[in-house]
Amino acid sequence: QVQLVESGGGLVQAGGSLRLSCAASGSIFSINVMGWQRQAPGKQRELVASMTNIGITYYADSVKGRFTISRDNGKNMVYLDMNNLKPEDTAIYYCYIIGGRLDTGQGTQVTVSS
Repeated sequence: QVQLVESGGGLVQAGGSLRLSCAASGSIFSINVMGWQRQAPGKQRELVASMTNIGITYYADSVKGRFTISRDNGKNMVYLDMNNLKPEDTAIYYCYIIGGRLDTGQGTQVTVSS
């Protein structure tokens, strides 16, 4: 069984920054992809950013230039540095990993006030 625990969410003013962290533990043999999704109220969950085990990254157009994903393979950690936050970034942010299957965390709330 895999456990993913996110941290770092909170309330921030527009233009501010937050760093999300996610720790993966449990029955992990290899992780190919680590990333972040988010779901805003009344909207579908969307992919925000991801990184493969060889460092290939993906960013949603809406966060390019503002968010940076990084990972520590030795610690099974993934991070999301979010800068210049906007009210439309308000959502629950979910960490996920893809190894033999997809596992997703419980989420952390990010609220950006205008």
